[in-house]
Amino acid sequence: MLLGGGKGDLVDFAVSLQGRIDDLHRAVDEVAAGLVRVDRRTDESVRNVSIVRYDAYEDTGGHQSASLAVLDSTRTGVVVTAIQGRDYARIYMKELDRGKASVALSPEEAEAVERAMSR
Repeated sequence: MLLGGGKGDLVDFAVSLQGRIDDLHRAVDEVAAGLVRVDRRTDESVRNVSIVRYDAYEDTGGHQSASLAVLDSTRTGVVVTAIQGRDYARIYMKELDRGKASVALSPEEAEAVERAMSR
C-alpha cells in the first residue's frame, strides 16, 4: 500500500482497520457483560458447606449429633441439625437470609455457619 502496489490506498486501509477495532471493542463488551452474568449466578450458588459434629447430651458419646451449614456467598441458605439421643433422633432446619437466621442458632449451628463462610 505504501509503495502503491495495491489497489487500495492508506485512507481505505485505515478506515477498514478502525471498523475492525470497533468490532473488537463490541465483542469485548459482550464478553464482559457475560462474565457479569456468570459472576451473579456463581454468587447465588451453594458454595460454602461445613459440618460440625458434637455430643448433644452428656450421656452420649461418639459425636453422633451434627449441624450442617449449606450457604451461598451472601450467607443465604440453610442449617440442618440432627440431634441424636439414646432412644431418638430429631432433625431441625433453620433458614438463613444474608446471615440472619429465622430462629436463633445454637452455638454448634453458628460454628457450622462460620466454618462454611471461612472456606
